[in-house]
Amino acid sequence: MITAALLGNPNVGKTTLFNLLTGSNQYVGNWAGVTIEKKEGYIGKNIKIVDLPGIYAMDTFSNEEKISKQFLINGNVNVIINIVDASELNRNLYLTLQLKQFNKPIILLLNMIDVAEHRGINIDCKKLSQMLGVTAIPISASKKIGIGKLLELLNNSDFFNAPVDNNFHFDNEKEMYSFIENILKECVSEPKSHVVTTTEKIDKIVLNKYLAYPIFFAILYIIFKFTFNWVGQPLSDLFSDFIQNIFTPFVLKLLANSDAWFKSLITEGIIGGVGAVIVFLPVILALFLGISFLEDCGYMARAAFIMDKLMRKMGLSGKAFIPLVIGFGCSVPAIMSTRTLESEKDRKLAALIVPLMSCNARLPVYVLLSSVFFPGKQMLVIFSLYLLGIASAFFIGLLFNKTIFKNKDEPFIIELPEYKLPEFKNLMLHTWRKGESFLKKMSTIIFSASIVVWLLSNFNFSGFSNIDNSLLSYIGRFISPIFKPLGYGSWQNSVAILTGIIAKEVVVGTMGVLYGQNLRGVILNYFTPASAYAFLVFVLLYTPCISTIATIRKEYGKRMMFFSVSYQVVLAWIASFAAFNIGKLL
Repeated sequence: MITAALLGNPNVGKTTLFNLLTGSNQYVGNWAGVTIEKKEGYIGKNIKIVDLPGIYAMDTFSNEEKISKQFLINGNVNVIINIVDASELNRNLYLTLQLKQFNKPIILLLNMIDVAEHRGINIDCKKLSQMLGVTAIPISASKKIGIGKLLELLNNSDFFNAPVDNNFHFDNEKEMYSFIENILKECVSEPKSHVVTTTEKIDKIVLNKYLAYPIFFAILYIIFKFTFNWVGQPLSDLFSDFIQNIFTPFVLKLLANSDAWFKSLITEGIIGGVGAVIVFLPVILALFLGISFLEDCGYMARAAFIMDKLMRKMGLSGKAFIPLVIGFGCSVPAIMSTRTLESEKDRKLAALIVPLMSCNARLPVYVLLSSVFFPGKQMLVIFSLYLLGIASAFFIGLLFNKTIFKNKDEPFIIELPEYKLPEFKNLMLHTWRKGESFLKKMSTIIFSASIVVWLLSNFNFSGFSNIDNSLLSYIGRFISPIFKPLGYGSWQNSVAILTGIIAKEVVVGTMGVLYGQNLRGVILNYFTPASAYAFLVFVLLYTPCISTIATIRKEYGKRMMFFSVSYQVVLAWIASFAAFNIGKLL
């Protein structure tokens, strides 16, 4: 078995190549840190490709660099496949020279050679191979150019004939960059006059110091319009009508001769719980289609760059904006992606504020209550919650930076990729994976929780009972005084919040079980617009789900976990109390 380590700077097409070589469907991202851990794939039975994190150097400042260096030392690597951007060799060759120290055969892939040639850049690959002591191959991973030659090299093990000694020794970075400059003079010819690219023209507008923030928020607003007004919500309404008016009556007809308890379990427990949540699948898919488009076209890296100035105020670099954006999807991968930040302080501070970002699990709760209590203004209400999450993260970040995290700020380096039209397949794949994750939750956590809630709401210690004397009502009444000052102190709402710790979708699932099929009509009796918004604020800010809590514990330990859970409950209660009382005045 031959082991090939795939390495390169972020945004050079490394993951695209990995997918192409191994037939993997791994997600292709556009920013640093999307590949957090090494991933493996195979070419036939004899060649293993290990996809290592995107890095700029082997200086071991970040966890990504540590992972890569450790693997090159201990991973029994036979060959290093170093992929570089052919149009940016001056930056990419720094890593190549550092890889020479491992004394392994190196295949240097000059990716995006078609883009480089389009810009008038010509590279003498033969001379480059000789000067660096590597095997250089021009390729275009996205267009599958040059891949055949790479496969031929790997399958025939021709790379074993390449030189493996490191004859390059540099005392400092200045010497190294001077050497790279000499190589480029000898091997690369570029047009004398600089041609302004489309990317540079677009960046002059979207990164303009006066226009950057308005454009950023305008883009977010359009995505929300797309999700809640144009596509997601209308489809969700159709789905809801189908379940309520066609599917449920059909199931009831099938169960006509069944026992009452079994009929109740299926219709009120399972369809009421799972069905109340699953109708929001189109909304979630629409939102992630929008976010995936921004990622794949190259704008999200710009968003991180734009946000750097604001992030600095709370002691974080713009790179920390990326875990926060991932947090819009799910807090678990977002907290794991904090590993990519350079300092321990940045990693901990980012992990503490990531759960304040509004993850997609909260979306069903937002859509349900906003559509019932704020018809016509639904999109604005949900948009305000997302902004409130960002503002809360900023406030808490600022507070913690001035108190418990006072270390020096870290430098921020990010590669801004070329703008490109996203590949349809990748776009659909990324969007679907979010939907797939949502559906998996439906069939496991939400399904199980709905049955447990149904059991607790239909039984007490004496056996079968009505809902008002059930175990769940006892639990709800015990904790409901906590929520009475916030305007939604019914035992049903209290229980819904409690079960939301399992997963935030369970809040709606629980309501579906407790309030029955006509959920939208019944909850009008349990909320006012002010208390409904206060409830949404609490759902936005309180304790994250069990998976997130477990991830914080795994990454940062018990103390950090308890601190995260505690401060979020206090913050959510205070913010919800304020929202309710302000709402009553309006």
